[in-house]
Amino acid sequence: MLVQKNVPLQALNSFHIVARANHLVRIADAADVLAVLADPMWANHDKLVLGGGSNIVLTGDLKPLVLKVEVMGRRLVTETPRDYIVEAGGGECWHSFVAWTLHQGWPGLENLAMIPGTVGAAPVQNIGAYGVELQDRFESLDAIDLQTGAVFTLDAAQCAFGYRDSVFKHSSSANPDMGQKAIGLKNRALVLRVRFALPKIWKAVLGYADIERRMQEVDGMQPSAQMLFDWICDIRRAKLPDPAVVGNVGSFFKNPMVSAEQCADIIARDPELVFYPLPDGSFKLAAGWLIDACGWRGKSVGQAGVYEKQALVLVNRGAVDGQNAATGGEVMTLAKAIQTSVYERFGILLEPEPVVI
Repeated sequence: MLVQKNVPLQALNSFHIVARANHLVRIADAADVLAVLADPMWANHDKLVLGGGSNIVLTGDLKPLVLKVEVMGRRLVTETPRDYIVEAGGGECWHSFVAWTLHQGWPGLENLAMIPGTVGAAPVQNIGAYGVELQDRFESLDAIDLQTGAVFTLDAAQCAFGYRDSVFKHSSSANPDMGQKAIGLKNRALVLRVRFALPKIWKAVLGYADIERRMQEVDGMQPSAQMLFDWICDIRRAKLPDPAVVGNVGSFFKNPMVSAEQCADIIARDPELVFYPLPDGSFKLAAGWLIDACGWRGKSVGQAGVYEKQALVLVNRGAVDGQNAATGGEVMTLAKAIQTSVYERFGILLEPEPVVI
């Protein structure tokens, strides 16, 4: 086991914030985690799991032992009458994995193209885009307990998926008076491998305005999975900055959910509100529209700014090599100012998507 000291992190987080890990270990398989737990110096030391760094905001150097997930591998596990069960290591690049599944003839993940990060981080966040969430294609995962070293498997129900949420984002808690115990795996587990059920009878998931415009360009022809993948890649490239060029974590805030009454109240004051009805009668509001309506597009705090093409994205206006880079403090000052103005105008508190460390 090689423990690296004083490791620069600006290349390991997609915001390219300058920070360092006091100590870092690269995890290629479960044996590497067991080696950490067997070492008296690290067994009880605080630990932080790092995937692609595409969903974190660093506000300082990291004191916990950083476990950089580099578990690789892709394979077809088995076939059922309905699905191809496909597995990838937690350290695999998510977008590359999606492209690979299509190349193999196993569609189903194309709507999730171009989402940055790793396969292992995808279920933690329950990533989603253009009408598909990871939970819609999820079969199971293998993870390792960072306290006991035990490897365990979770199915979809055990992952407790929600909107950009899962069991991995919550700590265990108990209420003895109620006889209840809530099980959470926050800071407790490292995802080793994830399996997906990709349908043999494939149907395109459409319905978003950007995709509908592309369909009009081809006279309403139903797209193939590869065509839909290419469309979504083009759409995301046009709207979102490439993290390799402009530091960012993609969408910075979750789209808020409101009741029908709340939605109607906002529409009465702002008829141009962008919203989406949900099956349960509630409504999802476009957080980017709310931010834009408050005049934040293109504004900055220090080197942290709101992207000119999409107000939902906060960017690092400094260089990706760390020169004149935004600090985590500047990013969070900007984020809090946006939250305040949106709340004052609409009565809605936006919730950040990335984890602030």
